[in-house]
Amino acid sequence: MTNILSPFTALCSVGLFARLSYALARSPVLPLFALHLGAGPEAIGFAVGISTVTGIFFKLPSGALSDVIGRKRTMLIGLLFFAFMPFTYLLIKDYTLLIIIRFFHGLATAVYGPVSMAVVADIAGGKKGEMLSWFSSVTIIGNLLGAPLGGFILRSAPGAAAPSIAQFHYAYLASGIAGMMSLIMALSILKGDKRAEKGMGLKEASRRFVSGIKEVISDRSVVITSNMEGLQNLTVGALEAFLPIYAVTVAGLNEFQAGLLWGVQVLVTILSKPIMGRTSDRFGRKPLIVAGMILCAASFGVIPLLKGFYPLMLAAVFFGFGEAFVTSSSAALVADICKEKHFGTAMGTFGTIFDIGHASGPILAGFLIARFDYLHSFWIMSGILLAALPVFVFGVKEKLRVES
Repeated sequence: MTNILSPFTALCSVGLFARLSYALARSPVLPLFALHLGAGPEAIGFAVGISTVTGIFFKLPSGALSDVIGRKRTMLIGLLFFAFMPFTYLLIKDYTLLIIIRFFHGLATAVYGPVSMAVVADIAGGKKGEMLSWFSSVTIIGNLLGAPLGGFILRSAPGAAAPSIAQFHYAYLASGIAGMMSLIMALSILKGDKRAEKGMGLKEASRRFVSGIKEVISDRSVVITSNMEGLQNLTVGALEAFLPIYAVTVAGLNEFQAGLLWGVQVLVTILSKPIMGRTSDRFGRKPLIVAGMILCAASFGVIPLLKGFYPLMLAAVFFGFGEAFVTSSSAALVADICKEKHFGTAMGTFGTIFDIGHASGPILAGFLIARFDYLHSFWIMSGILLAALPVFVFGVKEKLRVES
């Protein structure tokens, strides 16, 4: 363990502040900012989902590129977007500019996300489930801090109907400061990248780039497993967009309480993921993924039946457990299936499908809520998760794990 502790700790430190920056700019700040600009349910869902659409186009090529030119260079490109894009929100005067900025802000996670996971897979050896889970848990502490902090910054003054534009600006300034810290830390602690290819011509680099992508995306097990994470993130994206709106406009909670609901869900995920990751390393990935999908579907579907803060918090707790079950095992299963030389491409493929689900969640939820109501919309999405389980159970075979 000692030989991977130092680079792993450095990677987690950078990821913590990068995720804090992104969380401050996202939920509950973003949907409430879109509402402030006059957006309706469908437009709010699109605003939340559009940054994740960026990942659909760029995560796979980013991961594949890191297999060829090296992880460090690719990671630093992503961290530049974490550092500078939050300040552009201060220029926003209308919904159209919000959409444009959200799309480009999505390049932060699109480039950084799959590459950082590939680095962990490179150094984790036979402990991929545990190490990927620890990395995810430590870095999403930023999400845990970002959601309630953003809600606290936006909390309306007594007698005010809604947050002011100045409060939104303070939230995005805080996001930018956290992003700058992640970049500065990365420049100071990330060492030379031994995986960077030196002296490779453009033709050879292009050949490796294309062949890696072809090999990974043609693997049926990789695609199906990635789709389970993508479908689970369908509900995550929907909650990011509409749990704050539901909590404030239907359940009668304030903005700070809305942020706490998301923070509680993230906290449960953080605390349980390493345990679930270690369990999956020892006993297998598939049972945890199936159990997690069922937990997510049930807790997501019950939310529109609840009104008070504590019942909603309990639903968020169960959803957090379900997310931990799925995410602790799915990325590790994908890494198990793939060859080491293609970890970047595998994580890029995984991240692309992840983002398709994450982006589709708020967009689909906004479309459904505009036509039905919260209850029927959430039940339809829960049903999608449950319907996918037989495909995964019968379509993916897991290698037997041997105790060392």
